Amino acid sequence: MAQQKRRLRLLVGGSALGYGVIYTGLTTAWYTGEKAPLHWFNDLPEWKQLDKAGHFWGAFQESRGAVDMLRWAGLSEKKAIWYGSFVGFAIQSPLELLDGRDPAYGASATDLAANFLGSAGLLAQQLAWHDVRIMPKWSFHLTGYAQRRPNVLGSNVPERWLKDYNGQTYWLCTDVGAFLKPGNRWPRWLQPAVGYGGEDMVYNNDGTNAAFGLRPYRQFYLSLDVDLRRIPTRSVLLKRVFYTLSIFHLPAPALEYNGRNGFRFHSLYY
Repeated sequence: MAQQKRRLRLLVGGSALGYGVIYTGLTTAWYTGEKAPLHWFNDLPEWKQLDKAGHFWGAFQESRGAVDMLRWAGLSEKKAIWYGSFVGFAIQSPLELLDGRDPAYGASATDLAANFLGSAGLLAQQLAWHDVRIMPKWSFHLTGYAQRRPNVLGSNVPERWLKDYNGQTYWLCTDVGAFLKPGNRWPRWLQPAVGYGGEDMVYNNDGTNAAFGLRPYRQFYLSLDVDLRRIPTRSVLLKRVFYTLSIFHLPAPALEYNGRNGFRFHSLYY
């Protein structure tokens, strides 16, 4: 019991400190321009909704980590699931207040909805299976689009990871073996994956892109993924590394379909 209390205090204190540092860093380094009264902005039509996929992915993974950390801290299964599942929503949603006071942006109701759906998606799986069987993942490759507008799409590699939606792909990877009868021979580490991306996006809306000769389009992918959580190992360190890396889709062959070029096969898609 004493150990559980120490773990819980460590978890809550560390999380509060970390979030305070991140929030302060954003307010002092990112949102440094002119401030406007809080206002709302409908950005749903922009970036082919890849930013919404990012909000969903982020809230889901933050909630996943919170549930597992609360289990580690000794909370009951019910409390760990219900309290932890909405941590992602609680972490990401206050940032809309910062966007809402930026004259160039605005608070987004659809961002809040994507945050909620990410947390709710984790909650639903935990209530149903006490595990994650359908995992949202992320992958990224560098593109040439950022060079055309580095102030928006990123001027260095870390910024491009975050801002260049042309290089981002979001995946849903399914633990097939968990749905089969016990004793099945499906390797639990091998998962089919469906992905979504977009390209030809330098500006946030199709009209502005068209004015510069760009035609944004959606991309759909069918691939495989390795669930690192299912790789057998006795190493506690490796288990933690695999757990952390399981938020990413690993490079693999992929079949792409898009409305501009039809089908295309990638021998190794990043």
